[in-house]
Amino acid sequence: MTERCIYIDPDPRDPRARKIDVRASQWYATVVLDRDEYVYASAPRGQSPELPDTYTEAVDRACNASMDRIFYDGYPGGFFWGRGPSRITLFAQFSQVEAAVEALRAAELDQDYTKLHAFADSLALPIDDWLAPGERELVRGIDFHAPPSAFLRFLRHKAKAQGLRLNGRATAGSVWVRPTLPFFQKEIRERFPEQHPGWVDRWTGYVDSDAAPIRPWVGGREHNLSYGAKPVQFRMKKIPELDSCRCGMRLQGAQDDGQAHATHHMAWEFGVRVPKSLMWLSNLAVVTTESPISWRKLAYKVARWPQVENHYDFRSWSHLDEPEQTSDNLRAYLLQANDCVIGYLAAHDTNEHRRWDLVRESRYAEGEDITLRPRINLIWVAGSYRLQGIGGALVRALADDFGCGITDVSWSTPVSDAGLRLAQRLSPEGVWVS
Repeated sequence: MTERCIYIDPDPRDPRARKIDVRASQWYATVVLDRDEYVYASAPRGQSPELPDTYTEAVDRACNASMDRIFYDGYPGGFFWGRGPSRITLFAQFSQVEAAVEALRAAELDQDYTKLHAFADSLALPIDDWLAPGERELVRGIDFHAPPSAFLRFLRHKAKAQGLRLNGRATAGSVWVRPTLPFFQKEIRERFPEQHPGWVDRWTGYVDSDAAPIRPWVGGREHNLSYGAKPVQFRMKKIPELDSCRCGMRLQGAQDDGQAHATHHMAWEFGVRVPKSLMWLSNLAVVTTESPISWRKLAYKVARWPQVENHYDFRSWSHLDEPEQTSDNLRAYLLQANDCVIGYLAAHDTNEHRRWDLVRESRYAEGEDITLRPRINLIWVAGSYRLQGIGGALVRALADDFGCGITDVSWSTPVSDAGLRLAQRLSPEGVWVS
């Protein structure tokens, strides 16, 4: 599927024209209704940019149904999108792209939200039936169509969202499940009913009928070592609520049981894995905009970790097209250890600098220095290697490569707290900034 741009207003040349962008990825297509210029032009006329509640509700329902369907198909990743009146996003299977486009068109032009609801209904999955109480076998091709392992992973996520323990097992052509409600989850839902509207306990006290199928025994303990055990007692203690990890990823609301965060955090902690196709002749590689594409792709990949950690809008390396020579000699220093990139420094040369006195921590000096110096755009070190001199080693490599002293290196502003501490260690009296 190729990328498409569909204008839905009569005159596509109008700068306020609304359009629908369709972009394909490996597992699904992203359908985005771009209303940015339309909203911007509507504000001076006194029109509210906010979407009607019925519109938002229909979009959310369609989006949730389509994401469930994509996860059900076996997609192992996550979804990232913004909210607001400027852009409305739907994720769709390739076979559902036209239905998604038509539903957004009808909702935007005719305020007809029935197609969005119909889109959601067509993708709805019988999750309540799958998670009904009792031991049973769900057969592929009859009860579900996804690969059994992917289907079981999807069911575990849905069961966890409802507070259930699934007790499931995937076989070659089926999935065995026995959803149960743990005592503490039942207590939480009964104690805080306002947080779980519409919840009904269907699992406590449920007894399988004599005709219920018996799950084949595949080995394991012959005795139930929890028989007759007393429930664990719980107490409530106030603890700090953390919304994000040190690596920059969110801790809550993971659609994939935290797998994306675990993978990202592992690379943040120990470094980004080096492709086996790249041969390192030493542990420090200097990548330029004229380097082979495999090296520039590695620099682009590594640049993602400081971007996420510091919540930057853009990566500090973006040269993925044909090799080109830049006037400012843009380059990236990649430090490798244990087959992982553990240090990254992006830099270029410039001749606009001011002096910053770090002893008095005064404001930047008024006079501008026009000496050509290497300028640090960004430094990143993997979590486990921090406070071990890696950042200083990268700055020294930059200075040696340029042929200047380490105190002559320029630092891009604003300088982060970690960057300021590094600058004070390397150049205690002051640094050049630009």
